Amino acid sequence: MAEIYLKKLAHSYLPNPQKPEDYALKEIDQVWEDGKAYALLGSSGCGKSTLLNIISGLLTPSQGQVLFDGKDVTHLPTEQRQIAQVFQFPVVYDTMTVYDNLAFPLRNRKQDEATIKARVTEIAGMLELSADLKKKARGLTADAKQKISLGRGLVRQDVAAILFDEPLTVIDPHLKWLLRMQLKELHQRLNRTMIYVTHDQTEALTFADQVVVMYDGYVVQIGTPQELFERPEHTFVGYFIGSPGMNLLPVKLDGSIAHIDGTSIPLNTDYQPKSGAKLELGIRPEFTQLSPTASANSLPVTIKRIEDIGRHKIARAEYQGKEINVVVPEDQSVSKDYKYLTLDPNNIHVYADGWRLKQEAAA
Repeated sequence: MAEIYLKKLAHSYLPNPQKPEDYALKEIDQVWEDGKAYALLGSSGCGKSTLLNIISGLLTPSQGQVLFDGKDVTHLPTEQRQIAQVFQFPVVYDTMTVYDNLAFPLRNRKQDEATIKARVTEIAGMLELSADLKKKARGLTADAKQKISLGRGLVRQDVAAILFDEPLTVIDPHLKWLLRMQLKELHQRLNRTMIYVTHDQTEALTFADQVVVMYDGYVVQIGTPQELFERPEHTFVGYFIGSPGMNLLPVKLDGSIAHIDGTSIPLNTDYQPKSGAKLELGIRPEFTQLSPTASANSLPVTIKRIEDIGRHKIARAEYQGKEINVVVPEDQSVSKDYKYLTLDPNNIHVYADGWRLKQEAAA
C-alpha cells in the first residue's frame, strides 16, 4: 500500500506549452491517503486517463513529481513501481487455466508453489472463481475474464496501489452491478490503495471513498459522494453528479438577493463576486418544490412533461426558455396545473465563472 503525493503535477502533449489550454492535465498538488479508494471521474478528454498513466509510469509528466510513500517514482518504469493494473479489456492468457492465470504474477516473481497455491485459492474464493480454476480462460464469459484480470491485480501482496482503467465498460449491466459490489467489498477487506477511472458517476460514487472530479484538465473537486452532492464546488460537478443534475440559472446579485429575469430570490448570505463575472444560481432538483398557487419569491414555470420512475417523479419544467428539473416525492401530487416553483434557500449555491462563491457575512 502507498500514500500517493502528486506534487505540482501537470502534463502537456505539446513540446513547448505556453498557456493553460496547452495542458491536458493542469497543475495538481494533492496527497491521496494510503489504503483509500479513489475514483477519477469525468467525461471523455478531461484528463483522467492522462493522470492515471502518469501514476502508473506509462507517461512521464511535463512537470512535477509522483511520490509513493515519500519516494520519488516520477521517472521509474511501470515494473519498478509495485503497482497492479486492470484495464477496460481483460488481459488474460486464453490457453491457460484460471489457476495458471492467477498464479502467473507470482510465478513471474519466483514465489514458491505452496505460497502460490494458498494465495490463488484465497483470491479465487473472494472472486467466486473457485469452481473455474481448472477451466481454460478461452471459454469463459467477459465478466469471468475480467474477474481473472482483477484477480491477477489482487494476488500480489507487495503492490503499492491497484489501478483500474474503466474495468467494467464491456460487462453486462446486471453483472456490472455485482462486480462493482464485489470490488467495494474487496477494498474493504484488503485495505489497498485503489484508483478507479470511470466516466460513470454510479460506478465512482459506489466504489470510492473519495471521488476526484475532473473537467477540462482540472481537478475541480475531491470529496465524498455526499460532499459532491451537497456542496459542488464547480458547476460541472453539480451538473455531472446527480440524476438529474443541478439546475443552473443565470442571475444578477444584489447582496443577499438573487434576481432571475425579474423574480427576486432571497439568499441566506451576502455574496461579493468580482466585477464582470458570469453569475449562476445552482440548486439541485431535490430542493425545489412545485405548487398550483403563487407564493412570495416563486418562479412562474411551465411543466413540459412528468416522468414517473417509481421511487419519485421528475417534472421537466421551463422558466423563461430555460429548463428546470424538479424531483417530486412519489407520495406528493403534481400535474401540469402546478405552475409555480419555490427554491429552498438553504440549498442554493451561487457560482462565478463556474466556481462556487464563498459566503460572506449574513445580510
